[in-house]
Amino acid sequence: MIRLSPVRLVDADGSQVGIVPVEEALALARTRGLDLVEVAPTARPIVCKIMDWGKYRYEQEKKARVARRKEHQIEVKEIKFRPGVADHDFQTKLGLVRKFLEQGKHVKVTIMFRRREMRRPENGYEVMERIKQELADLVRLERDVGALEGRDLTMVLAPHRKSA
Repeated sequence: MIRLSPVRLVDADGSQVGIVPVEEALALARTRGLDLVEVAPTARPIVCKIMDWGKYRYEQEKKARVARRKEHQIEVKEIKFRPGVADHDFQTKLGLVRKFLEQGKHVKVTIMFRRREMRRPENGYEVMERIKQELADLVRLERDVGALEGRDLTMVLAPHRKSA
């Protein structure tokens, strides 16, 4: 409800009508079957616009839906290695990591330790270093290898940003 009178009135097509009393602005909006909307409440006199409020709200929601659709969701794939991984298995999994990175996905590399393997965590760090060296041309580190998290070592790799 617009309380202060007079108001600066803007027509539905954006043209200035002038400074008119609130009652006259409301009557003008009603005769056209539209709504009177307060656009700038802090301005003196208050700026009001004649518009179809339902249509305006619908268009705003539609723009928001399109914007949400355009948001890019980062997909993270996880590849798990073991500290004593055989060379062929290593190359196969590295190929998968490479494929995901080329598709623009982020890759979480996990080294899983079991029982006695926990005594030699340096083996896991060596595998991680080997992965970093093999993929140095393709990746940037999103999150580098930290300390052991439970029985796992993890790092997150991301593809290089494309330069525009």
